[in-house]
Amino acid sequence: MTWPRTAVRRAPGKLFVAGEYAVVDPGNTAVLVAVDRYITVTARAASPASATGVVVTSDLAAPLRRTWHDGRLTEDGETPSPVLSAIETVGALLAEHGLPLPALDLSITSTLHTGGTKYGLGSSGAVTVATVNAVATACGLELSEQDLFRLSLLASARIDVKGSGGDLAASTFGGWIAYRCPDRAAALDLARTRGVEAALRTPWPHLAVRRLPPPAGLRLEVGWTGRPASTPALVAGLHRRSWRGSASHRAFVRTSAHIVQACIDALETGDGPGLLHQIRRARTELERLDGEVGLGIFTPALRALCDAADDQGGAAKPSGAGGGDCGIALLDALARHDLAHVRKRWAAAGVLALPVAPALEGIPT
Repeated sequence: MTWPRTAVRRAPGKLFVAGEYAVVDPGNTAVLVAVDRYITVTARAASPASATGVVVTSDLAAPLRRTWHDGRLTEDGETPSPVLSAIETVGALLAEHGLPLPALDLSITSTLHTGGTKYGLGSSGAVTVATVNAVATACGLELSEQDLFRLSLLASARIDVKGSGGDLAASTFGGWIAYRCPDRAAALDLARTRGVEAALRTPWPHLAVRRLPPPAGLRLEVGWTGRPASTPALVAGLHRRSWRGSASHRAFVRTSAHIVQACIDALETGDGPGLLHQIRRARTELERLDGEVGLGIFTPALRALCDAADDQGGAAKPSGAGGGDCGIALLDALARHDLAHVRKRWAAAGVLALPVAPALEGIPT
C-alpha cells in the first residue's frame, strides 16, 4: 500500500423518487436519483509528520481538531459527526490491516447548501461517502463501489441505525438507482464482533443496488420549500408511534412495494406515462400516511408544489421525509410552457426551483 500525499474525492447529493419511509425496514426497496450538487473532501497527510490526529476544516461547520485515542476521535459519551464516524470506520479497517491510524488534514467544501442553508439533498450521506473515499485513498486502500458503500453505511449506522442508507447508495453509485435496504443493526454487529474486513466480505441479507435508466420523455424538476426539515427526527417520530406493526402499517409497506416496483418497471421499459401515474400514487400514499400518523410530511408549500405540477399534466411529491426541504416533479421534457407555468406557481407559493440535474456518473474510486 502507498500513501499519496493528497486525495480528492467528491460525492453527489440525492433525492428520493419513491419508497421513502417504507425503505427504513430491511428488505424494502426505494428508487432514488443522485443530483449534480456535490460535497468534496480533500485529505492530506498531516504536517508535521509526527502529528497524531485529524484536523477538519469545512464550509459547513467550525474547524475541528481531534487526537486518536484507542481508535477513536470522539470523546466519551459523544455522538460522532458523520465526518468523524467516517474517519473512525476507515481507521478501524486500517488497524485490522496492521496499519497506523491516519494523521490527516481534511478540507470539505459543499454545493449542497448556499450561505449555510441546506436544501435537503442528502449532505450527511454525501459527506460520509466522500470522507470515507478520500481518507481510504489517502491511506492507500483500494475500495470497490460495494466496499465504499458498506464502509459508509457502517459509519452512518454508528450514529443512527434507523437511517435506511438510501442516501449513501445514491451518493456512491450515482444516477437513478433501485436500492433495497439491509439490516443495519446486523451489519453493525458483524463489524463489531468479527471486524470491519469481515463485514465487507460477508453477504448482507436483503442488500441490493442496481442502476436504472432515466425516465423517458420526462424532465426532473426540484423545488425547495425554504423550510429545512430533519429526516432523523421524522423517522424517529414514526418509530415511536404505535402505528408501526399495525394493519395500516403493513398495508402502507405493501402498497409502497407495489408502487416502487411499478416505478422500476416504468423506468426500465421507458414508460413515461406509467411513471407519472406511480408518482401520483406515491403522493397519495404519503398523504394517507400523514393523515393517519400526523408526522407533518406535507406542508402548504409542498402541497402547492405538487398541485402546480399535477395541473400541468405532470406528477410531483415530497422527496424523502417531507416536512419541508424539497419536492420533485416530473414534467413533459418538451413542454416548455408547462415548465414555465409550474415555476411561476412555485415562486408564488414561496418554492424555489433549484437548478439541479441527475448526476449520472458514479463517483471515482
